[in-house]
Amino acid sequence: MVARVRALSAFVADQIAAGEVVERPGSIIKELVENSLDAGATRIDIRSEGGGVDLISVRDNGQGIVAEDLPLAVQRHATSKIDQAEDLLGVASLGFRGEALASVCSVAKVRLSSKSADAPSATEGSLIEVHAGEIVHQGPVAHNVGTTVEVRDLFFNTPARRKFLKSHRSENAQIELAFRRLCLAHESVSFSMQQARGPQGAASQGAKVRRLDLPAGDLMRRYDALIHPEFSSHVVEVDEARGDYRLHGYVGRPEFHRRQMDQQYFYVNGRAVRDKVIGHAVRQAYQDVMFHGRHPVFVLHLEVPPEAVDVNVHPTKHEVRFADARQVHDFVFSALNRSLRDIRIQAASPDAGAFESMAPSMLTAGPAVQAPPAADRSPTSQPGLSSLFEARTAPGTGVSPNESIGAPGGFAQAFAESQREVRDTGADTMPPLGYAIAQLHGIYVVAQNQAGLVLVDQHAAHERIVYERLKKQYEEVGVQRQRLLIPHSLQVTQAQADSVEMYQDELQQMGLVVERQSVQSICIREVPALLKERQILDSIEELVSELVDDVDQGQTGERLERKRMDVLAAMACHGSVRANRNMTLEEMNALLRAMEQTPNAGLCNHGRPTYVMRSMDELDRLFYRGQ
Repeated sequence: MVARVRALSAFVADQIAAGEVVERPGSIIKELVENSLDAGATRIDIRSEGGGVDLISVRDNGQGIVAEDLPLAVQRHATSKIDQAEDLLGVASLGFRGEALASVCSVAKVRLSSKSADAPSATEGSLIEVHAGEIVHQGPVAHNVGTTVEVRDLFFNTPARRKFLKSHRSENAQIELAFRRLCLAHESVSFSMQQARGPQGAASQGAKVRRLDLPAGDLMRRYDALIHPEFSSHVVEVDEARGDYRLHGYVGRPEFHRRQMDQQYFYVNGRAVRDKVIGHAVRQAYQDVMFHGRHPVFVLHLEVPPEAVDVNVHPTKHEVRFADARQVHDFVFSALNRSLRDIRIQAASPDAGAFESMAPSMLTAGPAVQAPPAADRSPTSQPGLSSLFEARTAPGTGVSPNESIGAPGGFAQAFAESQREVRDTGADTMPPLGYAIAQLHGIYVVAQNQAGLVLVDQHAAHERIVYERLKKQYEEVGVQRQRLLIPHSLQVTQAQADSVEMYQDELQQMGLVVERQSVQSICIREVPALLKERQILDSIEELVSELVDDVDQGQTGERLERKRMDVLAAMACHGSVRANRNMTLEEMNALLRAMEQTPNAGLCNHGRPTYVMRSMDELDRLFYRGQ
């Protein structure tokens, strides 16, 4: 028999619509709250029981619904937010499809109470009850201006769908997620949520109830309560506009990262969305500062003209389509990139009398420090290193540039001079990273600032400084090159030699002039001027081999540009101060000053921290001082 085409019944059509919109209790709360926001509500109270399956209640103080419109409000394709097809091209409200409430009514028992702002009676509102799409009761009810929607026995008439719901705990977590997204998007609205974690009626039986009240106005307190207790102290504000676009909100500092993308909130015209274009722009902005495998934290709001974005892509409106996705991507990336590059190392809160509690005799006691060989500790062992640090330590340290910290008595003298510098420098003028006092195992620079102890990874810190300078030079005039007095030849594989021949122009743009000499040999004639140090020549084979592998990808456009940045990062890594390199006190202080002026100096090119800071309070706790 040939199947005949026939129209579905209204009930079946409502069930299909419900399957698109009503995924779980959390999605119902999202739809109902968005309706309240569109009604101009300034306070919204949410209550749930049994993971939202037994009861969902959303009450608001919005403009309400006229009594005659209540039967229409629970019908499909009935809405007060659009009127004609052209309105779909510039939707300015959060909900407009006219299906959410009707879909909920088709799979639950719904009680809708409302009173409009222009109702004739001061106290009387209107009530309608719908069970599985059928109106069972309608009449007057006492109600303030606003609307209350109560949803009970979710999926009572579709048990097959009900069994696919998760445990009460999981559904409560989804309700909290929906609540969090809405609260972060609408800062001027007061929200409250009450969750009874037990079965139906448990709230009245003394079961565990979770309450959360978020008044309007205190934005950072709301962020700390909903995202992370320390969110406000680890974020950077973003607020940029270009033409009709505006991006504002807060992004986490690169060191404030997560293993999962569970603290990323992006809104387009007040609507929480997940968008691949935006996600890529954010990742690209963090690519030089985020540790691999980690994800940033942010709350960002993008405002665009309603006609420039299509919000009707998905029934739940979690996805959008931009009219000019490339322009949106570039705007978001540039705004975030500038905000992250503006991050500088800030001075920690000073601890009064912190340095007076450190006894010099305790630090200088013990056998004298043995001096390393002169060739290792002399600054001339790596000519030009100090030229990489444009900043110089403040006059008056009393330490000769040629005096190594590892020389006999150098440690004690360095500490004494640093103590004098700290005492002579007021809290307002003390550099954020303070002044160097020692070098630990040729790897870490030990410094003290107004707050306490600073420990710097010299290689990671210098790597970031060199990388940022290479990037700036590359963007402005291209990487300046230095011709080697004696060209450096090295043996490579045939594939690597082929790559060098193919990508000569790309390597030259990044400051490396490399030529092919034979089937398996190449010749390096010029290197970046910033990297004309002995360690570059010592590791030139490893460096060039790594760079050739990086550019040998056959990629163009944006991905090739990313590879170029990777090449600059690799050159910065090879051209930075190495471990076991003894530095003079002048060089250490110059490194600290350069860090304070360098963007993203708190992290190396690989996303690892370049320094740690411990206050005197923290150190006192380690030694149980004052306890």
